[in-house]
Amino acid sequence: MTTTTRHSYGTSREVALDFPAAVSRAKALLAEHGFGILCEIDVAATLRAKAGVDIGDYVILGACKPDSARIALAADPDVGLLLPCNVIVRRAAGHTTVGVVDADAMLAFTGHHELAPIAADVNSRLTAILEAFGPTAAV
Repeated sequence: MTTTTRHSYGTSREVALDFPAAVSRAKALLAEHGFGILCEIDVAATLRAKAGVDIGDYVILGACKPDSARIALAADPDVGLLLPCNVIVRRAAGHTTVGVVDADAMLAFTGHHELAPIAADVNSRLTAILEAFGPTAAV
């Protein structure tokens, strides 16, 4: 059984991998689907160091599909405030979760409806990445 959670801003899914394997798989799948990784933020390490809080393993991968970003930035240079497309990998209470942002939700903030085909393409790729993790099983 797969546990998938949909939010107004993205979708997350429990995966049958430990944390390091899920991060590695997410990076590989992003590359396979035309994304580069602009940044990798270790949220867990930052919160441990700056706030003394342990949230379990948690990484944000800032992914960018260059041709899509180029078109969006040409339409509105300030759309960069909504970039890159974040992908999260987290592990807590024995469960690993991968999540992807909803590009349509991000586009809605801009009012640039002409970018809908770009957002739809990005969303289909991000959804395919999430689905490529397969069904959940005990880790």
